[in-house]
Amino acid sequence: MSSFEFATADRIIFGAGKLNELAGQVRGRVKRLLLVRGHSSDAVRRVSEMLSEQGIQFTDFQVRGEPTVRVIREGMRIAGDFDCDTVIGLGGGSVLDAGKAIAALVTNSGDVLDYLEVVGKAQLLVNAPLRYIAIPTTAGTGSEVTRNAVIEASEYQVKVSLRSPLMLPWLALVDPELTYDMPAHLTASTGLDALTQLIEPFVSVKANPITDAICREGMRHVALSLRRAYENGADKAAREGMSLASLFGGMALANGGLGAVHGFAGPLGGMYHAPHGALCARLLPLVMETNIHALQARQPGHPALARYVEIAQILTGDRNANVFDGVGWVSYLVRTLEIPSLSAYGMQASEIPDAVKKTLKSSSYKGNPIALSEEELRSVLERAL
Repeated sequence: MSSFEFATADRIIFGAGKLNELAGQVRGRVKRLLLVRGHSSDAVRRVSEMLSEQGIQFTDFQVRGEPTVRVIREGMRIAGDFDCDTVIGLGGGSVLDAGKAIAALVTNSGDVLDYLEVVGKAQLLVNAPLRYIAIPTTAGTGSEVTRNAVIEASEYQVKVSLRSPLMLPWLALVDPELTYDMPAHLTASTGLDALTQLIEPFVSVKANPITDAICREGMRHVALSLRRAYENGADKAAREGMSLASLFGGMALANGGLGAVHGFAGPLGGMYHAPHGALCARLLPLVMETNIHALQARQPGHPALARYVEIAQILTGDRNANVFDGVGWVSYLVRTLEIPSLSAYGMQASEIPDAVKKTLKSSSYKGNPIALSEEELRSVLERAL
């Protein structure tokens, strides 16, 4: 018999134009708010106007690039000084993670490092976070429905998670219209990140029947929508499909775990300040292929092999697809969407052993369907250079 847990945001509102419902959600509930945001955009203007119209006092905090320990500390200080009761995260995955971390830590004593995995003390949150509203403007990370925030610990050259069930957002408001102006390169990297977060939980050792169903549906949306959204950002149906895929990927990873792709991406992101989505995109087909070969050689009866066949069938639309056809489909998409190699971010062959050691310590890697050898992990990075 299966035994599992499933948890997600308290409430999810999805659909084109749904940003307009924000006013009704905060009315009468919010007094003082921290708006954690990305670059200036129409969405920031619209949200600011809604808050002002409701008489809500707010201050904004712009996050540029990946959130670091220093950035989270500064956000906590501002939220505390302003006596906030609510935090809104409005932007891509980095912004949503920053907002989530600030909302969680401002109500708990101690420093950011006290609560981080791997490099910190991994203390558990004791107090409930501030009310948190996540509004994504990209389609990839699914951070609006996850229970963790990825933070760059610059002094350790690694990205690690702050994680707690208490961190699930109070509201995830997903409006595909906010992704319409995403440039092609960002559509590509975030979209392949979404695909990674559907494939890895599907073959993870932590997979369960609910995440299986979500992953299957999410992969179908990626197969139908990602290339279309990349080639034509105004394709509304494709943008909606990718927003759904991102949302489903967030639900899946939060409850089903991840694998070696994300095991690599955390350390590499900290070492080279490379975009998370682009790293996942470059590594995904290589890890898929390596996992399949390792399973065939050492555990030929492992159920993950049948799942890789199913992945191939969903992505290609061919019921007769074999276990490697999915790898071929993803590899072709990575080339077509012009995903850079790891060397484009400054990685050199001499740094691979250090990256492998950090990968083996990462929490995401623990969900991989099979334990890969250091030689297998090195080979993935060598081919990704």
